[in-house]
Amino acid sequence: MDTFQPVFSSWLNAPAHQQWLAAEGLRLLAFAKASKLPEGFGNLDEKGHLPANARAETMNTARMTHSFAMAHIQGLPGFAEWVDHGVQALSGPLRDAEHGGWFAVAHALDGNTGKAAYLHAFVALAASSAVVAQRPGAHALLDDAINIIDTHFWSEEEGAMRESFNRDWSEEEAYRGANSNMHATEAFLALADVTEESRWLCRAQRIVERVIHGHAAANDYLVVEHFDRQWQPLREYNHDNPADGFRPYGTTPGHGFEWARLLLHLEAARVQAGMLTPGWLATDAQKLFDHNCRHGWNIDGLPGIVYTLDWDNRAVVRHRLHWTHCEASAAASALLKRTGDEQYERWYRLFWEFCDTHFIDRCDGSWHHELDPQNRPSADIWAGKPDLYHAWQAVLIPRLPLAPSMATALARLSQSVPV
Repeated sequence: MDTFQPVFSSWLNAPAHQQWLAAEGLRLLAFAKASKLPEGFGNLDEKGHLPANARAETMNTARMTHSFAMAHIQGLPGFAEWVDHGVQALSGPLRDAEHGGWFAVAHALDGNTGKAAYLHAFVALAASSAVVAQRPGAHALLDDAINIIDTHFWSEEEGAMRESFNRDWSEEEAYRGANSNMHATEAFLALADVTEESRWLCRAQRIVERVIHGHAAANDYLVVEHFDRQWQPLREYNHDNPADGFRPYGTTPGHGFEWARLLLHLEAARVQAGMLTPGWLATDAQKLFDHNCRHGWNIDGLPGIVYTLDWDNRAVVRHRLHWTHCEASAAASALLKRTGDEQYERWYRLFWEFCDTHFIDRCDGSWHHELDPQNRPSADIWAGKPDLYHAWQAVLIPRLPLAPSMATALARLSQSVPV
């Protein structure tokens, strides 16, 4: 695998841009600290406050634990106790002590006792980052998460993750999802670094082969999101609920960008591990990025990337979500590092200019999570500002190599101690 140094002026090499990214990260972290609840982390409103009815949720607790662990690894004081709080919550009130695995909400107080692959991927990611951060209880949490993935979610026959089960694992959902497998790929890259087991890179490649090199490639590199248990596409899935926050109808350009970046991380990780690495990983990443830019950006006459498209590449949900633009900028930086192609520099700058103008909230803090079709802050799909994970990673990824995974890369940057 080749990596290139651009011959043109790049923001990735500009000290002022690196400082800007770091400063924005500190601002995001300070805002997110207010999400702490006795049993984990909850969802902040647009002002950065916890609503009176806020509950600790596994998704946000895992994402916050992962994010705060990376802050601690960098040497930022004041985050160790937040990592420990997350590990304790994931090891206690958010976990199903009877049947294993994790509820969506502490003690399943929302009435949902199901076990979702999407959430369990984030628990594994959080645990792996906490291990890198050398926090107490992290190894036990990681072992628990790996055991649940191995026992229930990973299908060796399919080369992918099963989607969800009921509480005692006796009933399985007749559905397969690209979204949960995408975040499993992310988690597997981190697990490969922390456990030093190549099986996680093998699993990640099998997921990518099915979801991207198979289905997305056959759909003009726009990600097919929903499948039945035999991995046949469900093209009309959620047609009547097109703006669902996790399973929207049609294709989702933001996921195209996220997958593009993950393919490059996987390629770099396999090369570092001395494993056979197919050339199509980089080629597919470029095609994912290019095709989702073409069909997602500015397609309704206004700047920004729409949330979803139909099967004729027409905008369905025209809202602009912050995580989509975080992933687009991160993918552009990854492709710029991998190829040295100046087009990715142009896209990288364009995405950050858009985020700076429309998403970054310098009045109330953090980022607006959603814009309406006229690029005005809205809350139709995502209310409040619960998500640190996407914006925090967007300011980290341009400063890190493609491999190893983020927590491990941050730890290696601080290993050389001057004498």
